[in-house]
Amino acid sequence: MGSLRNPIGPLPSTIYWRRRAVAATLVALLALLIVWAVTAGGSKGNTDDSRHGGSGPARSITPGPSPSGPAISQQPGGRDESDDSDSGGGDGSGTGAGSDGGASDGGGGDGGTDAGNGSDTGAGGASGSGATTGEQVPAGSPLPDCVAGALQLSLSTELSYGPGEKPEFRLIAKNTSATTCKADFGPKRAVLTITEAGGDDSQVWSSKDCPRNAGSLLLKVPAGSTVVHTVEWDRKKSVPQCATPPAATAGPGTYLVEAKAPGEPVQRASFVLAKD
Repeated sequence: MGSLRNPIGPLPSTIYWRRRAVAATLVALLALLIVWAVTAGGSKGNTDDSRHGGSGPARSITPGPSPSGPAISQQPGGRDESDDSDSGGGDGSGTGAGSDGGASDGGGGDGGTDAGNGSDTGAGGASGSGATTGEQVPAGSPLPDCVAGALQLSLSTELSYGPGEKPEFRLIAKNTSATTCKADFGPKRAVLTITEAGGDDSQVWSSKDCPRNAGSLLLKVPAGSTVVHTVEWDRKKSVPQCATPPAATAGPGTYLVEAKAPGEPVQRASFVLAKD
């Protein structure tokens, strides 16, 4: 024990004390390293054990493709292109009244027939979301007639027509029944009448006034589907009983168009004939 307190050797005792201090420091550092290694290993093991099986980096969500078409901005009764009858797009410039023009069945329409009172009628010109051009069928078709209440009719037209443009009126028929049937859209059956707004409500034009083809125009209306029948007006006036109409055409102003069909509520819409 005396040699520990008083180092024995040829060198001064301070040198031996310094050596002992360095050795003790190294031993302490080595002990600390061992303790740190053991502690760090245990913590890592606990962290690994606490993970759920199969966990990994969060999977990034890839956004889907953004729509490439124009936003839908159509008002009820807006114009739609006839070659794209299943799409709901439109220019949003139409006005109309009545039930919606929803479903999507129907065949290709026949060409229109000239009416002698200044209108062009036919089964062409599909319009409205999901509406299709009505398919004309012969009078002897085995299809049953559409019963009262089976069809929901609506009427649409554009808000305004420029000089020289011929107004178009679209009768939209939706078959709410489970039976495919045929409906008569002839000029004396589905009657369109135009009056000038703000006036004395006198008639300007009617589809039943001496039409060139006054017969039936039967269109197939598939069950649960919607078809469209379009009537074009050339702005000429008409009078009942095939009397001679005024030579002048309808001038600029606001007009009301009314559609009447047997057993169906009256449908109305308005439009403007713009000035030059």
